[in-house]
Amino acid sequence: MTVTKDKKQKVISDFKVHAKDTGSASVQIALLTERINSLSDHFKQHGKDHSSRRGLLTLVGKRRRLLDYLKKSDSKKYEETIQKLNLRK
Repeated sequence: MTVTKDKKQKVISDFKVHAKDTGSASVQIALLTERINSLSDHFKQHGKDHSSRRGLLTLVGKRRRLLDYLKKSDSKKYEETIQKLNLRK
């Protein structure tokens, strides 16, 4: 259900803007997407886990807000991030 440290480092290295980047919008979106995907797999086995489902909805909302911010501030980076993560828009 959680994202391992190795997986997190790989995601950060794929989306970072500079060498020490861990907090840019594209990195945050990628990490949230990884967590959302792992939670979605969790719900295939545990359909009645409503408290985790609420957390999932919170993560989806946070990712949506970050995507809106990225689209407003840097539309080229937004398109690139959407394409890399295979998100529909």
